[in-house]
Amino acid sequence: MDQQTPHPGKPGAETETMVCSRCGKTSAEGAPPTWTCSMENGRCLYFCDDCARANLRAIEGRLDSSWW
Repeated sequence: MDQQTPHPGKPGAETETMVCSRCGKTSAEGAPPTWTCSMENGRCLYFCDDCARANLRAIEGRLDSSWW
């Protein structure tokens, strides 16, 4: 567990439009608390609550989204 937790982003980023990396669903008020953020290959990917719920086992197993 020597990985550092990534910084959540630049100040004011919570007001940007977020797009689900799986289904394309958008959120105008930034990342809602029910969305999931996944660091894959140095990029932060966001997944909406529906996609995160449907793929919970793969997310908890730390599989890249390309596998699910």
